[in-house]
Amino acid sequence: MKLIKQLGFVLVFGLMQNLFSQNIPAYRVLSIDELPEYLSKKVKKELGKNAISEAELAAYFRTKFSERYYFNWKNIDSRFETYNNLYPEAEAKHTERALDHLNKYPDATQWALPFNYQNGEPVNAYALRHLARQHKMVDIAYYYFYQNKDVQYLNYFKNQLQSLNVALEAGKYEKIKDGNGVYEAFRSGYRVLNWLQIHNMFLGEEAYTDADQLTTIATLLQHGAHLYQDNPEFHPGNHQTRGLSALAMISILLRDFEGTDIWYEHAMSLLEQHLAKEINDDGFQFERTVHYHMSDIGNYYYVCQLAQLSGYTVNDFWTNKLNSLFGSLTKIAYPDKSAPVLSDDTDNPWGETNNISGALTLGYLLFDDPEFGYFANSTVQSKMFWFVTDEQLNMLDNITSEAPMMKSVSFPTTGIYVVREGWNPDDKTMVITAGLDKDKPDHQHGDMLGIQFMAYGKPMLPNYQVRYSLEDLELFKNSMTKNVALVDDELQGKQYTSNKGGSGFGKFKKLPQPKTIAWETNDNLDLFVGSHDGFKNIAVDYFRQVIYLRDDFWIVKDNFSSAIPHDYKQVWQGHYSQELAPNMLRATFSDASGLDIYQLQQVDEVAVSGKRGKQWSVVSKKDQKSYNFITVLYPYKGYDNRVDEMQKQPKLKGWQINNSKWNAKGEDVLSLSQDAKSLFFSVQSLKQAGKVLEFSSASDVFVVKTKEGLSVQLLSKNQVSCEFERDKESKRILLKPGATFKLSF
Repeated sequence: MKLIKQLGFVLVFGLMQNLFSQNIPAYRVLSIDELPEYLSKKVKKELGKNAISEAELAAYFRTKFSERYYFNWKNIDSRFETYNNLYPEAEAKHTERALDHLNKYPDATQWALPFNYQNGEPVNAYALRHLARQHKMVDIAYYYFYQNKDVQYLNYFKNQLQSLNVALEAGKYEKIKDGNGVYEAFRSGYRVLNWLQIHNMFLGEEAYTDADQLTTIATLLQHGAHLYQDNPEFHPGNHQTRGLSALAMISILLRDFEGTDIWYEHAMSLLEQHLAKEINDDGFQFERTVHYHMSDIGNYYYVCQLAQLSGYTVNDFWTNKLNSLFGSLTKIAYPDKSAPVLSDDTDNPWGETNNISGALTLGYLLFDDPEFGYFANSTVQSKMFWFVTDEQLNMLDNITSEAPMMKSVSFPTTGIYVVREGWNPDDKTMVITAGLDKDKPDHQHGDMLGIQFMAYGKPMLPNYQVRYSLEDLELFKNSMTKNVALVDDELQGKQYTSNKGGSGFGKFKKLPQPKTIAWETNDNLDLFVGSHDGFKNIAVDYFRQVIYLRDDFWIVKDNFSSAIPHDYKQVWQGHYSQELAPNMLRATFSDASGLDIYQLQQVDEVAVSGKRGKQWSVVSKKDQKSYNFITVLYPYKGYDNRVDEMQKQPKLKGWQINNSKWNAKGEDVLSLSQDAKSLFFSVQSLKQAGKVLEFSSASDVFVVKTKEGLSVQLLSKNQVSCEFERDKESKRILLKPGATFKLSF
C-alpha cells in the first residue's frame, strides 16, 4: 500500500510537471549568482538575508556537507593518513590510474566522438563511456594529496568539470540516442558519485575556492534535474538504478534547494520498484551475475547509508531486500569464501572466482550479522573507505563471525542451484545455472544447465570472467567456454549483437528457455533434473541430470534424442590429459589434487581447444539418433585417491560399476553400487530375494535397503509407475521426478 501511495504521489506531480522541481534547468548549469534564488523558503529564512553573498553560501554548504556526507571533510588529512596506513598498496594503483587519465585527456577535454587522445590516437566508444563516468578523476584527487597538494591536479578536476558544462551549453556532447550518451543514467550516475567524493575531499583546500565549490554544486543540481527529467518511469536494469541512486544522493545532500524533495520521492519510489521487480523473491539480482548483484548492493547501500546519516526513514521493505542481497552471496559462496563466476562477471577477465568479501563486509556493517561476519574483512575495500563512518570502521576491530550452517540450497526463481558438501576448506561445492530473465537477459551467457565446482580449495571445473572491450567477448560469452552439452555445431547463444554505441558489449538475442524438472536433497544424494529447448531448431530433445552422491562425487547424465542422427557433445573446461582415451580426462593441480572426468558409456573422441591461456575438451559421440552421456566428475586429493586407470572396472570411493546384488533388466542398463545403496540407469526391472520392482518405462532410480525395508527414488525426467511385488503381494506406486517412496517389510 505504501508503494502504491508513493507511486500515486509521483504520478500526480509528474503529470503536473511540478514547477518548483523543474525550475532547476536540466540542460544548462545555473550561474553562482542564480543559486540563492533556488533555495527553499526554509533555508532563506534560516540564513536570514535577502541578499546572500557567494562567501556566505559557500560557507553554508561547507557546513552542511560536513554534517551530511559519509565522512567529515574537516578531518580529511587525518582520514587520508588512516587510509594510507590501511591500504599501503593503494598509492601505486591510484598513481598509475591518475597518470593514465592525465596522459590521455587534457583538462578541457571533448565529450563527443570523434576526437583523439593527447598522443593523437582516436578515442573509442568504450573509452568515452569510462571518461563520462569519471572513475579515474577520483584517482587524480588522490594523486593531488600524494603530490603534496600540487594545485595543478585540483585545477585539472575543476577544468574538466567545467569542460562538460561548456559542452552541454554548446550541445557538443554524446547524446543518449547515439548509444554513448554522456548524460545517460548509468554514466551520469557514476559521475555524480565520483564528483561528490572529490568535492568533499577538496572542500578544505584553499585552491578550491568558494566559486569553485558553488560551480560544482550548480553542476550537480543540473545533473539532478536531468536525471529526474530523463527517468520519468521504471525501466529495467542497473543503468537506471545507478542514475536513481545518484539522484537520491543529490536530493539528500542538496535538500536546501526548492523541489529536491520531489526528486527524492521520485528516486526512492522508482528504486523501490527496482527492488521489487529486480531482486527476485529468492534474493538474487535478476541479471544473474555476481558482478551486477554486487553493483546493485552498492547502488542501494549508498542511498541507505546516506539517508540514515541524515535521519531519513528507510522502510522495512528496503532493508529486507538489501539484506537478502547480502544473504544470497553467502548462499552461493565456495568454501574458500569466494563465489562462482556467473555470466557477465567482469571485474577480473579470465578469473575463475569472484571476491565477495568486500560486499559482505558492508553487509556486516549494516546488519551486524555473524554469518556476514564470517566472510568479512578487518577493513572495508579501499574504494568504500570513504563511504563508511568511523564508528562502522571500529566494528571491524572485533568481528563476530559464525560459519553458515546451510548446505545445498536453491534459488528457484533465479534458477541457480548450489550443491554443497560443507564449509571445510576441502569440501566440494557445485553451482548449476538454469534460469533466463524474461525482460533483460542481456548479461546472460550461453551456459544453460551449465555447471562449475570447487573442491579441495580449487575451482576444478571453472567458468571464466569476461571483459566487454576484448575482441573475443563473444567466444567467452558462449557455450565453448562453458561446461554444457551441445549438438553438432550448435551453440546455445544465437544471434549475437553488439550494442549500438560500439563499446564492445554484446548480447544474444536468443538463448535456450530452461525448465527445472526436479530439485531434491536428502541424506544420500542431491538431484537436479532440467531441460532446455536450445536444440529444438534441429529437432533434438535434451535434458540434463546432475546427481551428487553425498560427499563422494557427481554424476552428470546428458540425454539426447532425435529422429535423425546427430553428433552429441559435452564441453569440459580445464587443462586435461587423456588417461583412458577417449573415456577419461584428468586435470592435476599443484598439490596433487585433481579431477577425473570418467565416461561410463563408450564415447568416440575428444578434441582440445583453447584461448587466453584457458583450455576446454569436447567429448563426442557421433552419428546417433539417441545417446546418453553418463559422466562421473571425480575430484580427488592425492595420487592414490584418483580413479585407477589401470583397472578395467575401477572402484569409485567404494562404488562398484555393474556389480549390484540386484538382478537388473533393461536395454543398456548400468549400475553403481555401494553396500546397501544402488544407482541404476535405464532399468526396466529389478529383482532380489523375492522382491521385484517393475517400472512402466526405462528409468533411472536410486535404491537403498534400509532396516525398515526399501527406499526408491526416481532420478529420471518423466513420471513413471512402479509395481512392487513381494510374497505374492503387489503395490503400484506413481513416481514423479525426484520423488521417493519407502516400503516397509
